[in-house]
Amino acid sequence: MRLLDRAELAQLLDTRVFHLIGDVADEMGVETYVVGGYVRDLFLQRPSKDIDVVVVGSGIGLAEAVAAKMGKGAHVSVFRNFGTAQVHWHGQEVEFVGARKESYSHDSRKPIVEDGTLEDDQQRRDFTINAMAICLNRERFGELVDPFDGIWDMQDRLIATPLDPDITFSDDPLRMMRCIRFATQLNFEIEPETFEALHRNRERMQIISQERIIDELQKIMASDSPARGWELLFQCGLLDIIFPELAAMQGVETVAGRAHKDNFWHTLEVLTNVVKTLRDDPTERADNGLWLRWAALLHDIGKPKTKRWDAQLGWTFHNHNFVGEKMIPQIFRRMKLPMDERMKYVQKLVSLHMRPIVIADEEVTDSAVRRLLFEAGDDIDDLMLLCEADITSKNEQRKQRFLDNFRLVRQKLVDLEERDRIRNFQPPVSGEEIMERFHLPPCREVGTLKSAVKDAILDGVIPNEHDAALQFVIEKARKMGLES
Repeated sequence: MRLLDRAELAQLLDTRVFHLIGDVADEMGVETYVVGGYVRDLFLQRPSKDIDVVVVGSGIGLAEAVAAKMGKGAHVSVFRNFGTAQVHWHGQEVEFVGARKESYSHDSRKPIVEDGTLEDDQQRRDFTINAMAICLNRERFGELVDPFDGIWDMQDRLIATPLDPDITFSDDPLRMMRCIRFATQLNFEIEPETFEALHRNRERMQIISQERIIDELQKIMASDSPARGWELLFQCGLLDIIFPELAAMQGVETVAGRAHKDNFWHTLEVLTNVVKTLRDDPTERADNGLWLRWAALLHDIGKPKTKRWDAQLGWTFHNHNFVGEKMIPQIFRRMKLPMDERMKYVQKLVSLHMRPIVIADEEVTDSAVRRLLFEAGDDIDDLMLLCEADITSKNEQRKQRFLDNFRLVRQKLVDLEERDRIRNFQPPVSGEEIMERFHLPPCREVGTLKSAVKDAILDGVIPNEHDAALQFVIEKARKMGLES
């Protein structure tokens, strides 16, 4: 990060919208400042769309006056209950608020708000790096106001609070999630006293709505290093409160000198591998692979419930993928994640994530690969990416053997799809055709014949073609005592 002087800041703010805001503020005789994330991102050279403006006076009054001066194309939205207003102008959005001071009751994060000074307003902000302000009035245009040395915390890559962190976090516990999120997004460290306050105040998170929590978690998951966010949540104790199923994966048990791996840290390694592959993958993804990231985080979520010690086999986690599959809807519902196709996608990958590994650990047969392709459908590529990320063995020979076999599986997937068109296929002989040929109503025999055709195609007994499938059905029906 490079320090910027007033002249450089003024140059960065040398746009019509900032000069217009400053000129209108001068006409009204009020001080006005651009504050918060926009200022922080100027120094960090990060793109920032949100412009927040603080007025030592009426934020709504300045917003309405600015919108009137902008003329055609400007639209102002007023939120009188919150004392704020938004001005939309040529694709830009500027939020105006009057400088204020806040006080809190213990059982709510909704503050009691009073008019205040600029310093009052800066004190109420969550972190020093978000408490900096730059003046927009003409005589002081570009002047930085930084009473809590946020500029030096940015230089040191630190997240710290302007006031006592215990007060900051207790007043509004959502700031604890924001602390982790900013540390993750910016790759900053959390100042030690601030981190200790996260641990001391973690129980306060219980007054925060799940919708607010999941919004912060989604931003962590979309970052360049989401595993670091989950690691910080675990280390400060917040994970036990917001995601106990994931916290339960941490730890290692040893019996007769044999220990299993720590599934929590393994999961974070898999998540990191997935993110790295997505970053290196030239394929454009609208959501940056967000739901594939969730699948990586949740792929072993069933392991704590299935962990068993077997004197012959050692530690086992039999059917953890199926247990995990059943847990996904419960987790998504509680955490206010979408209960739609995105949930079903994660559920499918969790359910199937062991299949390619089992195939790669044995002889790679056409039949097994056909069935994998049939069940995974269009999600086969994401499934393979997840499974390759899941190979975290420290035994390099074993790891290389799996990766080599995965290449064979991938090649067979391409070859069989080209030849047999298995992906998302429907049996070439429909139930209606079976009922018509054998004069049957909807019944178990129809389902048996359809299932037999599917299995015959997947096992390579017959090709995925109508005539061959029909002949197979006729022969199978004859053995069942059905006549056409």
